[in-house]
Amino acid sequence: MVPELDKAEHELLAEKLCDEDSFRAYKEECDNCKVSFTSRVLGNILVSLGTLFYGKKPSYQKFKAIEVIARIPYQSWEVASYVFLSAFHGNEKKAIELAKTSAFSRMAQDNETMHVVVISHIVQKEHGANFFMHTLIPVLFSLFYFWAVFILYFFSPRRALELNYLFEDHAFREYDLFLKQQGDKLKKKPVSSEYLDFYGRHVRNEYELFLSIRNDELVHRNSSMHHIRKLLEKK
Repeated sequence: MVPELDKAEHELLAEKLCDEDSFRAYKEECDNCKVSFTSRVLGNILVSLGTLFYGKKPSYQKFKAIEVIARIPYQSWEVASYVFLSAFHGNEKKAIELAKTSAFSRMAQDNETMHVVVISHIVQKEHGANFFMHTLIPVLFSLFYFWAVFILYFFSPRRALELNYLFEDHAFREYDLFLKQQGDKLKKKPVSSEYLDFYGRHVRNEYELFLSIRNDELVHRNSSMHHIRKLLEKK
């Protein structure tokens, strides 16, 4: 169901998007795409609730909540894929497609997990931890999001992808705005993270960290829309 982009390919693309011309061209590919009414309503609910709890302005605390939630569609797709595999194991083409979905979902989860672990470390170090705002609320959001995506995927893969497109677009825009507003300050803040080293991504400061995360979210956003187009081509 999802584009065949492995970790190495993702990392190369995310690095390429640090170039302004490449970034602009890739971004414009999927800017302002139309989605269904159902996906739009669910997407607006998620974004509005996030704004209610964490405010309109980008912040470290808001990013932590976003990243806790951002992993959910990929987890939900992986679970749904295994459910479908139980029903379609006799159909080799369908089984291959579902296996590819599971593989991509695991890779995307790892990427989003890197985001939330590293950002959580920064939040705890600089701002302290608030169980209600930084843990409980994101978990409740995640429960709602998981089942919304699972049901959408089960009945309409296209709408599940549309919802992910909207959420990843929101995340991308938040990071992009944050870089524009806080770029000079972020360049003066060094980053040290064992998890980043474990993941295999190396940055010198918070500006480079959030730039790479912004690019990740843009890749996830565009990947969702690219595959929606593939689904429509098959019809």
